[in-house]
Amino acid sequence: MDLTGLTPTDARWQDIAALYDSTPDMTNLEHGYWSVMATPVKRAYLEHIERINAQNAVYARGRMPEDVETVRRRVAAGLGCSIDEIALTRGAADSDRLLISGYNRLKPGDAVLYSDHDYHAAQYAMKWLSARRGVTVLRIAIPEQASQAEVVALYETKLIERPDIRMMLLTHVCHRSGRVLPVAEIIAMAKARGVDVILDAAHSLGQIAYRIDDLGADFAAFNLHKWWGAPLGIGFLYIRKNRITDIDADMADEDWPGDDIRARSHYGFIDFATILATPTAIDLHEQIGASAKQARLTYLRDYWVSRVRNLTGIEIVTPDEAGAYSALTSFRIAGREAGAIVTELRDRYRIQTVARPGLAKGPVVRVTVGMPTREGELDKLIAALTEMTTA
Repeated sequence: MDLTGLTPTDARWQDIAALYDSTPDMTNLEHGYWSVMATPVKRAYLEHIERINAQNAVYARGRMPEDVETVRRRVAAGLGCSIDEIALTRGAADSDRLLISGYNRLKPGDAVLYSDHDYHAAQYAMKWLSARRGVTVLRIAIPEQASQAEVVALYETKLIERPDIRMMLLTHVCHRSGRVLPVAEIIAMAKARGVDVILDAAHSLGQIAYRIDDLGADFAAFNLHKWWGAPLGIGFLYIRKNRITDIDADMADEDWPGDDIRARSHYGFIDFATILATPTAIDLHEQIGASAKQARLTYLRDYWVSRVRNLTGIEIVTPDEAGAYSALTSFRIAGREAGAIVTELRDRYRIQTVARPGLAKGPVVRVTVGMPTREGELDKLIAALTEMTTA
């Protein structure tokens, strides 16, 4: 498939959408959970299952380690870093916990910081540091409609107020609001004040076009089964080469040397087929192009948001500022509970969305477009919300 020069409205997006299976009786607008495997990825995954099931230990105790290293090398190339800075995990949540729990530069009396926009499992790990490291755990709420400059200023003000902060968690794309935070600016500002940042990039890799040096992160957690389209259950953590020993080995792992990043992610049995199918997913992602994908996702988001924004009672939670959003956008309907909205959309209109609690102002309904999304599916959402708010 020749995908040269893709524009957001190019007819070839329909050919791309056709690579993904869909549930015939439900319009799926919850592509943020994980990515449906495209046909070539699913084919590769099933072929690897068949081969590994037949070869068993002959493969696992033979060729497997070499193949895993090949995958690590492809992932590193896609991120723009060295293979020595990548360790595979089961997903970003695992990566977050390994980085947060392993960060060893804290001492009793220090403080750490997270926000209401951070992933709940990562928040739990941050709060756990109070008992584990003897630190003070601080939380801030990011105003939902704050400008990007105001968000940077919010973090800077907090660091000025609390010079004891030594580490903070920062999320690139919030899984609740869909907000894209100005992480490069925040990380640079924090570094200038001697504060380390652990970046949760679970939703940004493959949804937004960047290389790791564009962000300036020294520690980061990623998914491969979301916007890069790998099979479910694979992600990785990143540690800049000169910072590896600032993260403890995973439970004192001894399989790798102390300065090897692979010691930071010890796993037992893994789904070999998932790992081996990942390069096929990367191939498709690179064929489409990260910038083209981001432009398409942004276009689809704008398509439905622009048509429902002025409906009575609708509050679009995700900011419209350029660079502050991509595929994920959340909303509220005045006087309606988020879970009830999701249920009605599902049961009455056959549209799948999801309720996301955790923001300071309350739960939201999240809509996430994806590579399989067609404009006609969004027309169904627009019609449903119009009916729900005018009944």
